[in-house]
Amino acid sequence: MIDLKIQEIHIYGFGQLSNVVINDLSDFQVFYGENEAGKSTIMALIHGILFGFPTKQSSELRYVPKNGSNYGGKLIIYFEEFGIATIERIRGKAAGDVTVTLEDGTTGDEELLKQLLGNMDKGLFQAIFSFNLHGLQNIHQMKGDELGKFLFSTGTLGTERLAKTEVELQKELEARFKQSGKKPVVNEKLKALHELSGDLKKAAAKNQGYEALVSDKERIHKEIEDISHKLQVVKSEVEKLNEWQKIHSLVKEEKWIQAEIKSLGEYPFPVRGIERIEKLNQLIYPYNAQISSLLERIDQLKKEMASIQPENQLLADESQILAALDQIPIYEQLTLEKQQCEVKLADLQEKMSIINEKLHLPLREEEVLTINTNIYMKNQVEQAARKQQKLLEVKQDLEEKFLEEKNALEDIERKVNFAETQMIPAHERERIEKLVSDDSEKRKVEYELKAVQDKIEYFKHSSEQDKKTFAAITKQKQNQSLAIGALLLVLSLYGFYSKQWILLVIGVLGTLLIVFFLSNNNNNRKNDAKINQALSQLLEDEKRFIQQLERYKNSNIPALQEKLKKDNYWKEQQQLLKIKLEQQQTQYEKVIGKFEELEIEAAENQDMLVKLSNELHIPEYIAQSFFLEAFQLIEQYKLICREKRNLLARVEFINHEKAAITERLTSYAKLYLANEGNDFSKIGYLLRNKIREEHGKVIKIQEKQGKLDDFNADLNQMKLEQAHLISEKKKLLEEANVEEEAAFYELGKEVESKLKFIERLEDIRKQVQYSFLKNDEMERLLQIHNIEERLNQFHNQIEPLSSRLLELQEKLAAANYQIQVLEEGGSYSELLHYYKQQKFELEEAAKEWSVFCLAQNILSKTVEKYKNVHLPRMLAKAEEYLSFLTEEQYQRIHLQQSGTGFLIERRDHTLFEANELSQATTEQVYVSIRLALAATLYEKYRFPIIIDDSFVNFDGNRTKKVLELLTTLQNNQILFFTCHTHLLPYFHPENVMYLHKDNVEVIS
Repeated sequence: MIDLKIQEIHIYGFGQLSNVVINDLSDFQVFYGENEAGKSTIMALIHGILFGFPTKQSSELRYVPKNGSNYGGKLIIYFEEFGIATIERIRGKAAGDVTVTLEDGTTGDEELLKQLLGNMDKGLFQAIFSFNLHGLQNIHQMKGDELGKFLFSTGTLGTERLAKTEVELQKELEARFKQSGKKPVVNEKLKALHELSGDLKKAAAKNQGYEALVSDKERIHKEIEDISHKLQVVKSEVEKLNEWQKIHSLVKEEKWIQAEIKSLGEYPFPVRGIERIEKLNQLIYPYNAQISSLLERIDQLKKEMASIQPENQLLADESQILAALDQIPIYEQLTLEKQQCEVKLADLQEKMSIINEKLHLPLREEEVLTINTNIYMKNQVEQAARKQQKLLEVKQDLEEKFLEEKNALEDIERKVNFAETQMIPAHERERIEKLVSDDSEKRKVEYELKAVQDKIEYFKHSSEQDKKTFAAITKQKQNQSLAIGALLLVLSLYGFYSKQWILLVIGVLGTLLIVFFLSNNNNNRKNDAKINQALSQLLEDEKRFIQQLERYKNSNIPALQEKLKKDNYWKEQQQLLKIKLEQQQTQYEKVIGKFEELEIEAAENQDMLVKLSNELHIPEYIAQSFFLEAFQLIEQYKLICREKRNLLARVEFINHEKAAITERLTSYAKLYLANEGNDFSKIGYLLRNKIREEHGKVIKIQEKQGKLDDFNADLNQMKLEQAHLISEKKKLLEEANVEEEAAFYELGKEVESKLKFIERLEDIRKQVQYSFLKNDEMERLLQIHNIEERLNQFHNQIEPLSSRLLELQEKLAAANYQIQVLEEGGSYSELLHYYKQQKFELEEAAKEWSVFCLAQNILSKTVEKYKNVHLPRMLAKAEEYLSFLTEEQYQRIHLQQSGTGFLIERRDHTLFEANELSQATTEQVYVSIRLALAATLYEKYRFPIIIDDSFVNFDGNRTKKVLELLTTLQNNQILFFTCHTHLLPYFHPENVMYLHKDNVEVIS
């Protein structure tokens, strides 16, 4: 886990900021400033120091200072794993030179910084932990399913890169190949290759002899290669023979010298043997005189040492004597300690008398020491004393509690009785309820009366209108019907007399219709009768309802309702008071029960006190009030008794030690001093002087012995060196396998001749090594006796081979010319070459298409795995944040069944796509996903979350909710940059840092 917090920011020079220090950054730090106050500059500096400054080729702003100040700055960051770390980045190579210093003194560069940041890169950091208006502006510009894909991409990578990548891959695939396309690259090349294949077959059909010429050309070409190889071999042999003519004399001399060296044999002779034996002879002779001089000086020292002899017995007893002398201060100290012990014994006796007076118990020291005062007994006494005190306190508390609960119970009982007196008797309440119920019935009758009167008015008005309208229409229709009936009658008669049966049928049917119409008017009159009957019924109902209302005139309903309301109030009060009364009675009974428990516990504790007081021999009347104090006095008495016994034992030990010291000092004084006495100081002084004298003798002997040892060592060293030189000389003779020096010198001359031959052999080999001939070739050439003859033979082979080679080359040129003619000026070969080129280009284009197709497939599988494995945990946290931000208006975020979109579920379980939500709600979804991404999938990276005015489009309530949500993110430091004053009241004043255009300061 990478857990860090930025504590200080030092800006050397970055943009318009120079020599600025921002320290004591809080867990929720707000930077407020107007435009161009340096907010974006501080954000860019944090990104630059952590991940490198933008390069000159980058599209990001580099913030190079214009005033020539140092470019860069440093961050002081607390890492949970590494402690305080200082990260400094200044102008240098492309991304700047960085220096990292840890709390333990460890320093490093980019590699250590990557380790501290867990290999987090700049792009991922800005995508996950850096908020700005860019993401929200993207939301505003998107339409349709693009918005859902953008939110999904945000939930996986923190940015829209996933959505963009998916679209770009699809575009790249469609630009290369479509199933029914014509313009994509692969489609075009497939079509062109198909056409070229047909043209190539046509061109090949015109050249039937082409294959035979090509076969002859290959045969001639192979024969040319064979002859060229033979010719090359012959020329190589000629070169070797020419080289051999240059070096054969040196090779033969080398063979001769090797034979001579072999004839001289291998004599074992040391390297530079003659020079070495002469040098050894010069070193051996001076040692004889030096050895004689040392022997004389050794004899003189031995005589001087014999004249000095120390007293060995005194020196042997030195440690015991000095130990005895060291006991003299102890003797005096023991005397003083004995006096102090006697004083303490008197003081302890006085204390024991005082304790006896306080306890006033007839106890002896032996009896007191037998009393059990161990830790367990002390703990029991303390517990019993504390419990007795506690029981007294509890009893007082219970008595007070008893009075409180009793008074409260009586008070509630009084209130219950008062509430019952205020309630209406049951029979009176029943009467009032009946009257109020009748009032409801009155309102119902009034409502029904009003409805009946409205119907009567409606029927009267409708009846008059219908009568007038019906009379006019009826009269008009009767006139028309009579006129039409007369015409139809005439038509029927004409048809009957003229025997035109169609006219007769028409006339008859028309007459029947006229009759039916006239009869329909009678039906209308019947309807008028029904209406009159209904109106009469309504008038009777009206009269009945008016009579009913007369009965309800004299009742005062509002006053009765108010009385019922008050009675209901006192009924509720009575029920509540009864519940409180039951609860109070329970509390009262609990207090009484606690009194009983207290009495039982007090009796048990009293038994324990009696038992313990008997064991401690303390009277019961003392144990009742001063049990712990009495135990402590007994404990003190036992301690004083033990201390008294220890002091008496110490006095006895002191007497014994003093007697032993006196005896030892007296015995040494008698043994080594002439005078005897009891003055220990004088005895010590004389014995120490005696020891120093004897040590002086020992030192002199040791000095002379040291010189003697040095002389002996020098003598032995000289003898060893002389013997070593003689041994070295003998080794030289043995290496040469001779016994005398004369034979050694004779053998040296022969070895010198052999060395000269070896040097000449080395010179020859240096000359021969530059030849390109190998050793086996040289051995082969040594067997040739007549080199000139062999050279002539090879020259005779070269001429016919060269002629044949020239002839074949001419044939090859003719075959090439015929092939060229047959190819029609090169059309076939060009087609063939172009066909292969197009086929290669098609394969390359297909490879590119398959790469993009594979990438799309991998991306789809990755997205699917992410949806099924990692995304659910992130979405659960995002749903929690979204529910909080929208005040539970939107509660769930669902994945699309296919694709990469989201569905948002409202509280009423209605599902919305992202583009169907309002702008503000979409931004809340975006913020929830971004924060959930940092809190779940990237929870191991507890980096600061940097927010740059990302919520300015929210209203007051939404802004308040999102800032409350940010305060719950305890694992991440929040760096909030804003230029809006209306946001400042949402933050603690001590967490706000005010940025000005000329400097940066903290205003608390």
